[in-house]
Amino acid sequence: MISRRSLLATVPALAAAGLVTARNPAQAADKVLHIGYQKYGTLLLLKAAGTLDKLLAPQGFTVQWSEFLAGPPLLEAMNAGAISFGITGETPPVFAQAAGTPFVYLAADPAAPQGEGIVVPPGSTVKSVAELRGKHVITTKGSNAHYCLVALLLKAGLRPSEVNISYLSPPDAFAAFRAGSVDAWCGWDPLFAAAELTGGRLLADGTGVVPNHQFFLANRSFAEANPAVIHTLLDAVLAEEKKVQANPAAAAATIGPATGIPIPVLQKALPRMGYGLAPMTPEIFADQQKIADTFFSLGLVPKKITVTDNAWKG
Repeated sequence: MISRRSLLATVPALAAAGLVTARNPAQAADKVLHIGYQKYGTLLLLKAAGTLDKLLAPQGFTVQWSEFLAGPPLLEAMNAGAISFGITGETPPVFAQAAGTPFVYLAADPAAPQGEGIVVPPGSTVKSVAELRGKHVITTKGSNAHYCLVALLLKAGLRPSEVNISYLSPPDAFAAFRAGSVDAWCGWDPLFAAAELTGGRLLADGTGVVPNHQFFLANRSFAEANPAVIHTLLDAVLAEEKKVQANPAAAAATIGPATGIPIPVLQKALPRMGYGLAPMTPEIFADQQKIADTFFSLGLVPKKITVTDNAWKG
């Protein structure tokens, strides 16, 4: 059984974000691929393996890694020219495109709807999403869980305005949830798994409501100028995903010490990730367009966008 103390001790380890400085990602003169990653998933394993520099050496590139708390700040860094490549969930690219961030969709992992959802604290009397009317629910603004929450509320016949929604970073949201200061939390793995393993009760996950894809994104000018680098990187990610899918226990043993995330949390979270990175499809873009249209109709993004405008042609 995982103690509350041991899990809360992991929060600082999940909270670090890479310090960034503005640069022009289209300029390959420095021959550095700047990658933004989050402290979970296959990019972290690729970083730990240390193989990418060797793979890119024939093209004259080295790699620099920057860690981010969630997808929105990662894409802010891409907009500032601090990183050229990164991975996020579904919603951050929608907000970023509406804000004019110059990125392209490169590829996507398969759907993983069980990797995010709404949990309520131990002892909660709430039995359904519909019973969240007037309750205090937290999530991370602009994240994949943000859309998951909206979609689950709409499915239950509630508009988001009928719920008291607050926005916190993932570690702060997890801490607030564990402290019992909110009625529900919509989050994503691995903290979502941590909440379930420490007494949180699953109200609903994304199954049948949201696909929960992971997207591999790049600064548009960098991708257009360096397609061979992008293909090498995506091939390396796919190879790493195959290793994790074949042996999630070994992946957990690597990620755990590197992040401070308890092994049981990773053992619950890793099997429900989507594995098998592949090119974007019309169906995936249609899912993204639905997210974009939903957020626009609710006034959460400032303008209507066409997500395929940010498709990579490489």
